[in-house]
Amino acid sequence: MQTLRAIYPGTFDPLTNGHLDLIARASKIVDELVVAILRNAEKESTLFTVAERLEMIREAVAPFPNVRVETFDGLLVDFARMQGAKAVVRGIRAISDYEYEFQMAMMNRKLDPELETLFMMPAEKYTYVSSRLIKGVFMLNGDVSSLVPPLVFERLKAKKPAAG
Repeated sequence: MQTLRAIYPGTFDPLTNGHLDLIARASKIVDELVVAILRNAEKESTLFTVAERLEMIREAVAPFPNVRVETFDGLLVDFARMQGAKAVVRGIRAISDYEYEFQMAMMNRKLDPELETLFMMPAEKYTYVSSRLIKGVFMLNGDVSSLVPPLVFERLKAKKPAAG
C-alpha cells in the first residue's frame, strides 16, 4: 500500500490559526503531511528566523502524529521529489489567492506532472487572516491573540520593541 505524503509549503512568518486549521484538516486526508518552511532570501525580511519558525511550528503541530516540519529552499517540486510527496497543499482565502496559486500549480505541474496540488479553503473565521496582516496589526498595537496560537503570540510580544 502506497503512503500519500503531501507538502504544505510557506514562510509561516508567523504561523497563524488559519495555517493550523489547514494543517489539522489536511492531516486527516493524507498519511503524512510535511509542513515545509521556505528559506527564501528574496522574500521581504522576516520577523522570525527560520530556526524560530521551525521551533514554533514543531511545537504547534505536536498534537498531529502524522505531521512533521522541515525547511527547504529552491524549487518546491525538487523538495517534494526528495520527500517522496505526491501532493502540495495550498490555502485559498480569496479569488486573488486563487489566481496566484493557480499559476504556481500550473508551473509545478509543468515541472513535475506527477505532483498534484490540493487547494483547501480555511475555516470561515480565518478567511481574512494572513501572516502579513497579523504582523502589521500587532506592530500597531492591535490584538491578534485570537488569530495565532498562544505560543506564537508570546513570541510576538517578545519581538515587539518596548514603547518609549
